[in-house]
Amino acid sequence: MKKQPNIVFIITDQQRYDTINALGFPHVETPNLDRLVQEGTSFDGAYVTSPSCSPSRASLFSGTYPHTNGVFRNDETWSACWVQNLNDAGYRCVNVGKMHTWPVEGAFGYHERHVVENKDRAHPNLPFYLDNWDKAFWTRGFEKPSRVTHRRGAAYADSLGAFTWDLPEDLHSDVFVPQLACMWLDRYSGQEPFFLQIGIPGPHPPYDPTAEYLERYDDVAMPKAILDYDLDSQPAPLRALRQNHLENDHDAVVHLTDPTEAQLDRQRRHYFANVTMIDAQVGKIIDALARRGVLEDTIIVFTSDHGDSLNDHGHSQKWNMYEQSVHVPAVVWGAGIPGGRRIDDLVSLMDLGPTVLELAGVTPPGWMEAESLCPYFRDTAPPARDCVFAEHARDKILTETAFMTMVRSKEWKLVHFVDSAEGQLFDLRHDPGNG
Repeated sequence: MKKQPNIVFIITDQQRYDTINALGFPHVETPNLDRLVQEGTSFDGAYVTSPSCSPSRASLFSGTYPHTNGVFRNDETWSACWVQNLNDAGYRCVNVGKMHTWPVEGAFGYHERHVVENKDRAHPNLPFYLDNWDKAFWTRGFEKPSRVTHRRGAAYADSLGAFTWDLPEDLHSDVFVPQLACMWLDRYSGQEPFFLQIGIPGPHPPYDPTAEYLERYDDVAMPKAILDYDLDSQPAPLRALRQNHLENDHDAVVHLTDPTEAQLDRQRRHYFANVTMIDAQVGKIIDALARRGVLEDTIIVFTSDHGDSLNDHGHSQKWNMYEQSVHVPAVVWGAGIPGGRRIDDLVSLMDLGPTVLELAGVTPPGWMEAESLCPYFRDTAPPARDCVFAEHARDKILTETAFMTMVRSKEWKLVHFVDSAEGQLFDLRHDPGNG
């Protein structure tokens, strides 16, 4: 019987596609992610099924669309999770960091969960709980940064959510979580195959790299924000979404009506420096696997739950169907995975669910709507699908529509609002940058 591989599933939060150098984006420094791309298989046409955290993750970890599993926003109960299938197949299943499940610390098939959630949970409407990051700050005697602490700064209103981390680096969430995962790899004494899900909270805002990583971007030209838009032509739900951001400092981001070029450039430098911080930790995870002596027996999957607009099209964060919000990196690396393969076909983020199961020797449940990507690891690629879909509903920030959907083919993108005569249609052949 073929030995079951270990699987390390790294999921960042809010990392858009143009964040890995080896994918063709020289403005970002990512040597460790570059290695995964160059030695593994990258799915360059990967799209989320929903442009916000929990709906995207519930879809990914069930292999079903939000309208099937019922999770449209962050506080709706998860009903299925394929981690249990790995558990049943003999895997030691461990979560370190963010999964954004509901309930927050439910088992969902894991033997161990060491939860760290959002960087900023300081809104009074969010449920109270203490995660491992809260406890680390308490034991060290520091106040955890949040919109509450950032508001005390004189430049808060002009920062677009970009701040420099000035506490000990090991307390930064994007260091603390990977290092906690490395500690597990160093200390766990079991010999069974493991599934280790590492949920890194960044580069979700606040965009807060340390000064060391920010300095690496001092002389790097940032990609310009897409500002040649007509806000009046956007559908009413998206105009209302933008207004919501202008009136609320979601996740410590004070969105501005007309930010300066310097403000936009500064926001992007902080965001990409945060990505480089994460990349360094990916390298340390690889080192920990090597120390354990299991690197050659391990498959690494790297992806993100959705992207970030970074003021493209006049929007903040996500909750829309623009490319910057719905297009994410998705890379698979390890034994049996072709090296240097770039797949341009359209795929769905939730397809990684049955893919992981199949790589582990587990038959994906027949009720899954996702499709395994394992055929792409073989000599002959499978037929390309015609389109991918995304949806969003019942949201507390995207409030002016009951249901938003996206259908994206190679050449066209249609965004539909169930309760509006307005919508969006993009000709991606002739205007690829504005989709």
